[in-house]
Amino acid sequence: MIELLAPAGNLEKLKTAIIYGADAVFIGGKQFSLRANASNFDEKDLIEGCEFAHKYGKKVYVTTNIIPHQKDREGLIEYLKMLERAKVDAIIAASPLIINTALKHTSLEVHVSTQQSAMNLNTVKYFQNKGATRVVLARDLTLTEIEDIVSKSEVEIEVFIHGGMCAGYSGRCSLSNHLTNRDANRGGCAHTCRWFFDLTKDGNKETEVPFSLGSKDLSAVREIPKLIDMNVASLKIEGRMKSQHYIATVVNTYRKLIDEYTEKGFIENYEKYEEMLKLAENRETSHGFFYGLPTADQQLYERRSERVMQNFVGLVIDYDPLTKLASVETKNVFTLETLEVFSPNFDAKQFENTIMYNKDGEPIERAYRANEQIKVMIPFEVKPYDMIRAKRN
Repeated sequence: MIELLAPAGNLEKLKTAIIYGADAVFIGGKQFSLRANASNFDEKDLIEGCEFAHKYGKKVYVTTNIIPHQKDREGLIEYLKMLERAKVDAIIAASPLIINTALKHTSLEVHVSTQQSAMNLNTVKYFQNKGATRVVLARDLTLTEIEDIVSKSEVEIEVFIHGGMCAGYSGRCSLSNHLTNRDANRGGCAHTCRWFFDLTKDGNKETEVPFSLGSKDLSAVREIPKLIDMNVASLKIEGRMKSQHYIATVVNTYRKLIDEYTEKGFIENYEKYEEMLKLAENRETSHGFFYGLPTADQQLYERRSERVMQNFVGLVIDYDPLTKLASVETKNVFTLETLEVFSPNFDAKQFENTIMYNKDGEPIERAYRANEQIKVMIPFEVKPYDMIRAKRN
């Protein structure tokens, strides 16, 4: 069975990813990890996250994928031993220093990060001989190249299927280093490729409209059957900085797509899954390098495409089947209006929101702010971690 691997920037996102269908999650600890601005996990959260995932029969991988300088070596062995004590299922590493240290001093399984830009079979075999059990391929490969590597490899192969692409070789970029003094390969990426720039010559602008170097996000909805058929071991979603709602939406979409193909041997309606993904807060998407070098229509150039949506309005905390009142943690403003429950347990259901109470039990017509707990009458049973959406464009 192919693995669906999801990102988790904190403990709540880890639980959400597991509940909404991920087979495994990848997270960052407080050291040796890219995405330093994510909340990341201390030892207590690591232990709780692993216990939660293992209770569901799922796995936890920890990113130790920085490209370390000499001074970054301090505390490495102790940190890796802490991950071992927490019962982490594997680490994801790029540097031979971290890979070799983990294999020598712990029993941790090692996956080679996409930061190594593995783009050929010899590279995969090199890391196999070093002791790695999985290699995450670079995001710059075609489906044909991936299939060739998978067919000849003796280790597991992991492939990115959704999320941000990088201006550098599979994440190995130095734009942030040079323009902001924030080292992208040590956790400080400033996403400089998404900034707008002017092209000038002799002090004069050569372009009327500023441009960016960023590409559209990757989305492999239509490529999933091909990747399953070629025996890729793991399908990876990018986005440890993404919201809880984004993770739930994207993970659940790919979970249902994978399950349909596994059960039927074909996908009846790709458009259904593409529409489901549009409910997440994301940028425009493309198929990346799967069919060759990206063309101009896969770049953003003169535009931004983030869609900041406010349709995620509440998270279910619990539900009383007698009163039909759900305790809801508010996420955005909403009123007495048509709402939808998004759940891993059933297809999305709409209901008319006619009765709400504030924390003092007083009737209200509007939930004004985020992170308050209110009561909402929902005519059907819901469970913790079900999400409430407003029907907004």
